[in-house]
Amino acid sequence: MKIIAGNWKMNGTREMLKNMIEALRGVKTKNRVILCVPYPLLDAESGTAFIGAQDVSRHDHGAFTGEVSANMIAATGAKYVIVGHSECRAYHSDTNDIVRAKATAAIAAGLTPIICVGETMDEKQAGKTMAIIESGVRESIPSDARDVIVAYEPRWAIGAGITPTADEISAAHTLIANTLTDMGLDGTPVLYGASVKGSNAAEIMSIANVDGVLVGGASLKPDDFIPIITSIE
Repeated sequence: MKIIAGNWKMNGTREMLKNMIEALRGVKTKNRVILCVPYPLLDAESGTAFIGAQDVSRHDHGAFTGEVSANMIAATGAKYVIVGHSECRAYHSDTNDIVRAKATAAIAAGLTPIICVGETMDEKQAGKTMAIIESGVRESIPSDARDVIVAYEPRWAIGAGITPTADEISAAHTLIANTLTDMGLDGTPVLYGASVKGSNAAEIMSIANVDGVLVGGASLKPDDFIPIITSIE
């Protein structure tokens, strides 16, 4: 079984989500399908998929205009939440410490956090890829965490139509898996996320230690998303 998580980012309508959920009802798969949608869509009937959010506040409540707490997300029936996505790290200045606090809040509310880590192009060119990945894993995951998912996002490849080589993906995922084992989190799923599409999903998910994918734009339309879901069991 693989985990196929779609991140709709700031896209989508109730009608689009309804159509996606209806299309997914007819898909025969053992894979776990998650749709991480904008906050206003979190209360949608999920059908055969699970619903998740794309970010969460590290605060429980209070004067934090524009933020949404983990308990608020959980109250909608959502089961998952992305934390530390590359865009949140880039645009909202989410550090590893902030990501860990968000993951802690999510877990306390009964949500499963999808914790994202990965290197920028500058970090890659400086030869810091492995150090950034390992520190991201060690510093972003709460010390007492158990039910979490990790997603490796080579930030330089997201939205660029660029996919790292199989060897690069394998090296990153092997490092993450070994680091998780060292942290007592052996068996934690590790997803790959950057420019995933139907034409490369099966190849990516056949790489050792890749337990699924985090899909961006290709998760918005059934004709694009379903081939990813059914590309591998």
